Amino acid sequence: MIIASYNQPALGDVLMILTAPQKGASHYQQTGDLVRISDDHNQLLGYNLMHASHYLPELTTYQGQVFLTDGMLAVLNKLIQTADFSDVLTDDHAPRFVVGYVQTAEPHPDSDHLQVTQTQIGANPDQTVQIVSGSPNMQAGIKVVVAKVGAMMPSGQIIWPGALRGVESDGMIVSGRELALPNAPQRPGALILPADFAPVGTPFDRLAPAAQALFK
Repeated sequence: MIIASYNQPALGDVLMILTAPQKGASHYQQTGDLVRISDDHNQLLGYNLMHASHYLPELTTYQGQVFLTDGMLAVLNKLIQTADFSDVLTDDHAPRFVVGYVQTAEPHPDSDHLQVTQTQIGANPDQTVQIVSGSPNMQAGIKVVVAKVGAMMPSGQIIWPGALRGVESDGMIVSGRELALPNAPQRPGALILPADFAPVGTPFDRLAPAAQALFK
């Protein structure tokens, strides 16, 4: 899994690539413009590429999460090889935000406000993930927007695999506020999509006209 971001106005001409969540100390090895980031066991956490637009000119059109193409990955892997690092970056190019359907929502065994959902994220009913949600309007039988593992929220928050009070949760059912949609209510609560919005599993683009019009 790769999570890449580029924000030249805020952070300069740096492409940041994360491959795993940081736990504990980080270690840095720099060769030229490439910085390898690892943990105490030398497991890869990611890379920073300085002067990134020199190598990947298309980055100047981005501000936020970058979905790396095969061509961009090829350039990055060549830089990694030239720097004598042994890592190879791969990505499945799967959409990180999709239309989901909450099949079940059950009380969390160790919380009075969390619910454990089985949420469909693909065209087939068996394509589900378990997501723990604290949304007060969570219930079975609703269409929602799911930020899958590997998504970067507009706030910069990254969705990693995790657990809430001991129950595994792989993704997040998001609100209109968290998606920074125009006129979204500024209070907790999942974005419940109209039943005819789009088929389950469809990529959700928050900047598309249909998404921008949800609260108008």
